[in-house]
Amino acid sequence: MNSRRIAAVLLVIAAIAAILLPFASATLLTIGIGGIAFAAGIGQFLRLGDESNSQGKLFRVLSGLLYIGGAIFILIDPIDSEVSLTLFAGILLLVEGVMELASGASASGPAGGLSIVDGILTSLIGVLLVVEWPFDSLWALGTLFGVALFTSAIKLFSAPAEQPGS
Repeated sequence: MNSRRIAAVLLVIAAIAAILLPFASATLLTIGIGGIAFAAGIGQFLRLGDESNSQGKLFRVLSGLLYIGGAIFILIDPIDSEVSLTLFAGILLLVEGVMELASGASASGPAGGLSIVDGILTSLIGVLLVVEWPFDSLWALGTLFGVALFTSAIKLFSAPAEQPGS
């Protein structure tokens, strides 16, 4: 079995786990985002020495504090953070869907049609997340993550095999 097939199988396993355990996967995703935000805050502080003027240093300090403050909020109460992230994801998907619709309307050929379908589906998911918020917060992120993993696995399974030496 080649590495692409192994990766696809692992993605399917992760997708099934995320879809069957949406609360756990959403909580773990939220905690991961908190860890990433904390690391980004530390990174901003480490870049203070790169700034030559006081405005740049002030920006780095404020940015670092914002990242670390957000990370602490997320890590102290990941469940409440899931609620906020679900609303953010819904708004983000709604805006992305509208932009995809606009892109599809201005494109010609099959790509334009696919963009319109993508825009409709993405907008619909965004609307559902916003309208059902906060009630969908404890399962939606994990389920959507699982679906995205499953889609990636299908893409890997359906991709043509690589030729040796390429």
